[in-house]
Amino acid sequence: MACNLHISQAIVPRKDPTLSNMDNPSDLDDLHLRSPSSLRTPSTLKYAPVNRIKRARVARALGGRLDRVGVLGGEDWGHTGCVNAVNWAQGGELLITSGDDTKIRVWRMDPSRSTGADTSSSSGASRSSSVTADSAEKSLNQEEYPFTCQSVISTGHTQNVFNAQMLPFSTRIVTVSGDRQVRVFDVGEAVGQSPTGSEMEYTTRESCIRVLRCHTGRTKRIITEDSPDLFLTVAEDGQVRQHDLRTSHSCTSGACPAPLVTLPHELSTIALSPLTPYQFVVGGESPYAHLFDRRHAGRYLHAEWGVPPDADSATTCVRRFGRRSRAKGERKGYEHITGAQMSAWNGHEVLLSYHSDGVFLYSTRDEPEIFEDKQGPHSILTPNAKRRRLSTTKSPSSHGEPLTDPDVEMIVEDQLESLFADNVMDDIDDQSQEDDEDGDDEDDEDEGDRLFTPEDADSHRAVPVVYPCARFTGHCNIETVKDVNFLGPHDEFVTSGSDDGNFFIWRKSTGELVDILEGDQHVVNVIESHPHLPLVAVSGIDTTVKLFAPARGVPSFSRWNNAETIKKNNAQASRTGLSGNAELQFAHLVLNYGQALRGIRDGGGEQSETQLTQCINQ
Repeated sequence: MACNLHISQAIVPRKDPTLSNMDNPSDLDDLHLRSPSSLRTPSTLKYAPVNRIKRARVARALGGRLDRVGVLGGEDWGHTGCVNAVNWAQGGELLITSGDDTKIRVWRMDPSRSTGADTSSSSGASRSSSVTADSAEKSLNQEEYPFTCQSVISTGHTQNVFNAQMLPFSTRIVTVSGDRQVRVFDVGEAVGQSPTGSEMEYTTRESCIRVLRCHTGRTKRIITEDSPDLFLTVAEDGQVRQHDLRTSHSCTSGACPAPLVTLPHELSTIALSPLTPYQFVVGGESPYAHLFDRRHAGRYLHAEWGVPPDADSATTCVRRFGRRSRAKGERKGYEHITGAQMSAWNGHEVLLSYHSDGVFLYSTRDEPEIFEDKQGPHSILTPNAKRRRLSTTKSPSSHGEPLTDPDVEMIVEDQLESLFADNVMDDIDDQSQEDDEDGDDEDDEDEGDRLFTPEDADSHRAVPVVYPCARFTGHCNIETVKDVNFLGPHDEFVTSGSDDGNFFIWRKSTGELVDILEGDQHVVNVIESHPHLPLVAVSGIDTTVKLFAPARGVPSFSRWNNAETIKKNNAQASRTGLSGNAELQFAHLVLNYGQALRGIRDGGGEQSETQLTQCINQ
């Protein structure tokens, strides 16, 4: 077995690492500003072998104590909405961010503003006694990673930007959004180095070079390939599409190339490893993630004959990744994979983050297991799976008619009625579940009800299922669509955001919980590690991006001392599931009600209707 780790659910006592763990006390100083030598370094080079000692130092630093060392943005600068997209580009020289304000911001580290280790020591020694050592370290840490915004690009998207990526070997930036569009921008070398030395703003007309409307659902994620022209996108229409900027077509005339994948359920995440670019994993509103392989004989034969491949011959689903049972409180028919990641270090490990459950580790090299139905044959058919998405089929806009103020009020009332009706039923179910926990027989029955079979609600029932070899828990994944990621030069760590505003770091090999860090005032959704430095960028509901790096003193944003309480609270919230979010969803509806009305008055039409449910389903 390529992956046979069994994880204990309890927290393993953690050693308290200090700088003495490093080979030399100055190791962190050697690391913290040692950037790649060239702005034009291809992104694929980050996977090439580098100095083994430096890799070991970065891994030890990430496994030790981290603390917040910088904040990108503030009340009067930076993004003005949730930051949904955070990605490192050009070998870590640039940081690309975007979100609800539909603007792209390109940040660059400015070493000239760094205090440096030696400067830090000397300035810290000369400070007056009225300033504590702790506050001095905090103020100095703010300048250890001095990022400045170089470019601001107005995308022209009419809804939230969910992902933004810079294509390798180029300065092109691709975005995907809730308006179903894929947009490509290019402002040249100035994107990472402002010619004026200050923040440069670019309009949509100045920067946008391509608009693709191939998807019919909200477009969620981008995967770059080893090319400045090719990339993949995934959307809630259940499709994965490959885009080639070297060719053009008219989306309005129905001439879009056939998708690589079409599934009968919404998709929200996709993962691909640069070591195995011929296969990728997709996940969404299904109990299973699907592994597709592009090394299909029909694909190459069609290419040799000059015939574009159709949807059935472009890829093959070769494996499914699933669980043996649902989590407690997870409702049948509402299973949802919110995040997926494939290892860039070994190419075969896969992380999946499940709504209302934990993070699971799989391997594409593992053989599928034979499912044994311990419950015997079932004489009662299971009910049809419910769709979590709130229905608006009764709205006038579904027939092409413009929305009016009373129409929006009707939509809100219908959604609130459905929302709270479900909430009442959930409360009844939760109470019943609590009553069942009083007896062992009822527990056994509940466990049986939560078991999966390979034939459960899936369009690829004949495809073998690979089960996880590790499970990481402690966080809570209910309120938003959260990514999951590896950390470390050898992917030694696993990390995920949480509804409590923290992000969790586990050691992959043992399952040990390494740390819990506060990354947002509300919810952490995205965590991206720098390709070379022990530096982590974190974003969520806040309008800012937080930077975390090895602590030089007592960490101020670590919540390790409250780990047991945090885990207990998150476990309770996860068991509550969707029913515990009625108040939150109601608040989202009220907040977006006024925005939808303004959109109607401005001629927003159907887009305004979509905004009513966008925050809930994001």
